[in-house]
Amino acid sequence: MPESGVEPQASKLRERALGLLARREHSRVELTRKLEQAGFDAADIRTLLDGFEAKKWLSDQRFAESYVADHRARAGSIKLAYDLRQHGVSDGIIDTVLGDNRDSELDRARIVWKKKFASAPADAAEKARHIRFMQSRGFSPEIIRRVIKGTDDI
Repeated sequence: MPESGVEPQASKLRERALGLLARREHSRVELTRKLEQAGFDAADIRTLLDGFEAKKWLSDQRFAESYVADHRARAGSIKLAYDLRQHGVSDGIIDTVLGDNRDSELDRARIVWKKKFASAPADAAEKARHIRFMQSRGFSPEIIRRVIKGTDDI
């Protein structure tokens, strides 16, 4: 017979974790952090999440794919990779997920640039402003150069 309080705590942990996953995908690190902040024991969380991964209820790969799909229209690969690392996704998964999206990087950069700027930069100061904006969105220097230089094919 479990000692009082142990079983209800495990039940609450499972319920909280499933509730978070029902709303959206989470990385393992992110879900662990949220559950620890809610006051659950780290060992209990680790055991529960191991089970969730075995059942494919929790997947860093799926989280990364979902995150990239939701954010790729506004961000370049550099920013997406940084954000995924902040969520605890491994570099191997990041490379795989972003590798699938490299073909559209130039097109996405052109769309982001065109949405912000109506025309090509008129002078060096304006060009610098365009470059800083595109860098803040996580596009590589090569992509930025091609977008700003090749404004005629937007």
